[in-house]
Amino acid sequence: MEVRTIGVVGAGQMGGGIAQVSLMSGFRVLLNDVSEAILVRGRANIEKGLDILVRKEKIAAADKERMIGNLVTTANISDFASCDFAVEAATERQELKLALFRKLDEVVPAGRILATNTSSISITGIAAATGRPEKVIGMHFMNPVPLMKLIEVIRGLQTSQETFDATMDLSRRLGKEPVPANDYPGFVANRILMPMINEAVYALMEGVGKPEDIDAIMRMGANHPMGPLALADLIGLDTCLEVLKVLQEGLGDPKYRPCPLLKKHVEAGYLGKKSGRGFYTYPKA
Repeated sequence: MEVRTIGVVGAGQMGGGIAQVSLMSGFRVLLNDVSEAILVRGRANIEKGLDILVRKEKIAAADKERMIGNLVTTANISDFASCDFAVEAATERQELKLALFRKLDEVVPAGRILATNTSSISITGIAAATGRPEKVIGMHFMNPVPLMKLIEVIRGLQTSQETFDATMDLSRRLGKEPVPANDYPGFVANRILMPMINEAVYALMEGVGKPEDIDAIMRMGANHPMGPLALADLIGLDTCLEVLKVLQEGLGDPKYRPCPLLKKHVEAGYLGKKSGRGFYTYPKA
């Protein structure tokens, strides 16, 4: 069926970005999170992102107002009964995602696709929590969502060809470039990226270089747009840690063992840019 309303679970960095690109592509968006306070911040961040585009003359002020008019926020996931397509973008914890998919399966009308923005967790496992595993798929957006073109599209063992084709089509309608990946821990992007970030943290812990020097070497030496430690801060150190745990458990290889310094930062609440401190310190918004 035609997709007009997209439901997004999670109003944080990733969910807000998915909501913004959906609004910019002409969809009505239902944005859900656990509290009104989080939803107010999520809406404000989306408006801020659109305001930047207005100032850069990428969109007109009238376009921005029309887009915001298509955004509905709700703390009640039961409101997703009106969605044509749902995307979950909650914290990267398997037990949370499984609980959300059980609920989405109850409230989203039968036959509609349930997608997860997980960056590492098994799509097959998430699908098994529902009564429609053929309609469950992975849509791994990249951060920051409005700027990054890629979506990794991951089929679970039971995902149907119809669901895959519809998700690839929707990804293109969102202005993205979908690329398929198979359902293994970390898929493609994070299976390659997270060990590099982890090794950069080990280099920092062992005194091989300061954060700014490690990042400068990788920017200039490998032509990366940003260094691995700054990238980890942008992604969120808690997310990096959870992905590495999934890789270590799912693949059983000690090379994915999270660096103790990464664990220590997460324990201290130094989660990166979103908390104001990670491997670098950031001014408060």
